[in-house]
Amino acid sequence: MENLKNKIGFICDMDGVIYHGNKILDGVYDFVNWMINNDKKFVFLTNSPERTPHELSMKLERMGLTVSADHFYTSAMATAEFLYSQKPDCTAYVIGEAALTKALYDRGIYMNDVNPDYVVVGETRTYNFEKIEKAIELVLKGAKLIGTNPDITGPTEKGIMPATGSLIAPIEIATGKKGYFVGKPNPLMLRHGLNKLDCHSQDIAFIGDRMDTDIIAGIESNVDTVLVLSGVTSLADIDKYPYRPKYVLNGVGELVVD
Repeated sequence: MENLKNKIGFICDMDGVIYHGNKILDGVYDFVNWMINNDKKFVFLTNSPERTPHELSMKLERMGLTVSADHFYTSAMATAEFLYSQKPDCTAYVIGEAALTKALYDRGIYMNDVNPDYVVVGETRTYNFEKIEKAIELVLKGAKLIGTNPDITGPTEKGIMPATGSLIAPIEIATGKKGYFVGKPNPLMLRHGLNKLDCHSQDIAFIGDRMDTDIIAGIESNVDTVLVLSGVTSLADIDKYPYRPKYVLNGVGELVVD
């Protein structure tokens, strides 16, 4: 545990690690304050594309935690960076929330529902058949299919809810085209996190609650991994995978217990 505490920085998932929906998890206040008081570099990395960094900062503020917006990096931002790197000035048809559209606009990627270069799908509460139908039409016309993240489900205060992987599946099935997913376990997300921290991989630890996205992303990025059991993955689930996290904790609060 001392090796973990001595890391220069931490990259942390949010859903299932910091909160479930609007419910802060046990030990989170102590953990975040410990990072701040000990001058640790940290970034919250989330596969959810539904909120901007400022909105995430405000959400934590409502829960009693003061964390500035520059400590957040989302799959919406990573998706915008990816599309910009692939084809600057491209256009997209988007199924997602306003934060995803804003991230794309910020990189000069504009909306197009006639002949877009990409169809981009992220988590949304306004998912409907009309949007699925339009996305299928555009993909069959040649638009490339992009998912902000591959998560099938995500934890909330109401329990497990469908995520991007579930929402994009009907489009994949109907078109026969597989989407490319930018979020974890794609190492692109962690590399963006490392760049924000200006750290080498050996100097940080990645904390997540999912074996299939968080832990594998950390392993493939050569970063020490910490699985917390406060989200999706249970202790019994670990043996189902051919890889293991370096550390297993019940929650982030255990990291700062003397």
